[in-house]
Amino acid sequence: MSEEKLIVIEDDIEQVILIAAETYKVDVVKNLTELEELVKTSGGVVVDVLTQKLDSPNPKSYFNKGKLEELKDLISLHNATGIVCDDELSPKQLRFMSDVLETKVMDRTMVILDIFAQRALSSEGKAQVELAQLKYNSTRLIGFGIGLSRQGGGIGTKGPGEKKLEMDRRHIRERILELEQEISKIKSVRKTQREKRIKTGKTVLSMVGYTNAGKSTLLNALTDADVLSENILFATLDTTTRKLKLPSSREILYTDTVGFISKLPHTLIEAFNATLEELQYADVLIHVVDVSNPEFESQVETVYETLENLKCDDKPIITVLNKIDLINDNVEFLYKDERAVTTLSISATKEINLDEFLETIDKVINETKQETIVLVPFDRGDIISLIKAKAFIMEEEYKEYGVHFKIIVDNELRNRVDEYVVGDK
Repeated sequence: MSEEKLIVIEDDIEQVILIAAETYKVDVVKNLTELEELVKTSGGVVVDVLTQKLDSPNPKSYFNKGKLEELKDLISLHNATGIVCDDELSPKQLRFMSDVLETKVMDRTMVILDIFAQRALSSEGKAQVELAQLKYNSTRLIGFGIGLSRQGGGIGTKGPGEKKLEMDRRHIRERILELEQEISKIKSVRKTQREKRIKTGKTVLSMVGYTNAGKSTLLNALTDADVLSENILFATLDTTTRKLKLPSSREILYTDTVGFISKLPHTLIEAFNATLEELQYADVLIHVVDVSNPEFESQVETVYETLENLKCDDKPIITVLNKIDLINDNVEFLYKDERAVTTLSISATKEINLDEFLETIDKVINETKQETIVLVPFDRGDIISLIKAKAFIMEEEYKEYGVHFKIIVDNELRNRVDEYVVGDK
């Protein structure tokens, strides 16, 4: 018996039909509008849209039989090369729909993976995307036999490190193991870099936001970072960190991270954990919002949900309403983020209110960082180790009853050493 293979193929421009189940809890219009943008970003063209009202998608065929026949007619009418489903399809649904429709069947996750594959530039980004692709595709594409030719991944799919992938099951498992080991090394390097950074006492700000909110444009405007910034989804994937001088002359580290999106595939969150975990060590989060987008409030909710999943929603957050040059409304009355320490409006492109933004950062840092003096008994080695690992140590002196530290700490660490505090500034 011949060995089954996973074949990922590069195709010409895909002409696809979007499909979605209209359930009571889904805003199908909003989702399909975003899915069309994702398809365009990945290089495809949407030729039609088909939806069906359902309590829940059919576990075998997604749509019911009659609607599948209608979809088959549309595929023939438009000479479509594939369909893209707004929901993540199970292997069973993929196999059944592919056989019935006799065309390439894709879902939202596949399209996002395609975009990430096209956008990844660094070796780290490529490794993370390839791992996500292999983990996702290996459970769905193996064992389709002749259907594999119709199941070659998503739109213009490519592996970041290889134009065409042809791997049997064993090679897939081996490659996944290699990538996991590579990413583990990346995490180790990041940990070492973080420890060095903490010891310098530099404050770290990380930007978060929905994809295409303008994070890279803001980073460029503030630091001359020269990061690619385009009006497309996921223009940049790789984390960029730059030094930034504030009005107080304090120098901080300012980091851009990958943009979020609704239904962000779990495989991507897993694969990009080495990058996204940087958010857990940031002192302050800058939440950039594209206030010109009619759906910006639901995008804000998606960002907070993602931060909660990453266990980063307890950080001090500055919400920045970006792209105010594109709207006529009074932004100050348009939206106030109650979960943020403050909300302000800017235009990164037109460089409007950037001075106020920098002053706000200074103010928030002053409120979250504190100079503290502690005396820790020698028998509390755990606290001494904690201070040495996480605090900026200005002075350290061994005295009769313990170690005397003068340190700069954030609020969390200040609370953990509270019983040993002998003075604050």
